[in-house]
Amino acid sequence: MADENGGDENGTGATDASAKDAGANAAPPAGPTRAGLAAVLGAPNAGKSTLVNRLAGAKVSIVSNKPQTTRFRIRAILNEGPTQVVLTDTPGIFAPRRRLDRAMVAAAWGGAQDADVAMLVVDARAGLTDPLRAIIRKLAQGTPPLWLVLNKTDLFDTKRLLPLTAELTALLSFAETFMISAETGDGVDRLRARLCEAMPLGPWLFPEDELSDVTDRMLAAEIVREQILRQTHEEVPHHATVETESWQERKDGSVRIDCTIYVGRASQKAILIGDRGSRIREIGQRARAELTKLLERPVHLFLNVKDRPGWDEERGRLRALGLEDLD
Repeated sequence: MADENGGDENGTGATDASAKDAGANAAPPAGPTRAGLAAVLGAPNAGKSTLVNRLAGAKVSIVSNKPQTTRFRIRAILNEGPTQVVLTDTPGIFAPRRRLDRAMVAAAWGGAQDADVAMLVVDARAGLTDPLRAIIRKLAQGTPPLWLVLNKTDLFDTKRLLPLTAELTALLSFAETFMISAETGDGVDRLRARLCEAMPLGPWLFPEDELSDVTDRMLAAEIVREQILRQTHEEVPHHATVETESWQERKDGSVRIDCTIYVGRASQKAILIGDRGSRIREIGQRARAELTKLLERPVHLFLNVKDRPGWDEERGRLRALGLEDLD
């Protein structure tokens, strides 16, 4: 392999997304059913993706401790008895600067437009920050029934929860309030039960065994980006994007996946590759291991790194991410 590539022919990898195909023709339970949309909104790093994964019972969205991890709307399907809840994980809402930022924020607000319930996820440790105040001002202009979800309560002095709740409800009216830890699952069962009760009567929107609307190709790119977020620092994570260039099914049941990582500058490319290719190999090995668990079959993952100045202003790159160009 050349310096800028990372790959391993001995890897294995795959995804829960494969289950979509197996159950594409599955039918929901007989009798009256409920189905609806629940949007998950909030500031960056509030724990929205962790909550969606916890509610869905499967990894649908990538997770890191860096803000703006989620870049586009991801739908996760939760089936409980006769009820289907389509959870929409949205990008964190922040003050946009780049074309990419503007498209991400628009995707977040768009996720709430058609929802039956919108959940505002708040990092209880951070409290009422200026970015959260800006979100609340926007939500005050009108949304579907709005629920307040105070997250990360396991890391927070519970004596301060009631004052924080009172502060937030003084600014905006919430139909329901929940105190949870998406990381540990504390309080999530009650939230899941209430979501199911709140869905309107109607036919299911997705087949019974479908877990997400994320394609396998998009999932592979996101898993690679998750490792970039976890293994690099400073400017690199938010100036990198990943595209799946090739997906080749093999006769032995394995799959070869070729992904290209685009960064904004040559210096960022050097950081990603690392000394003698050490960093890109580690990213590839960990991403491949994760894909192996998810796809449940052998995966051969190859990574290529390219510096492409201004990629986050390109319409084509935004479309590849599933984002709409607003300009």
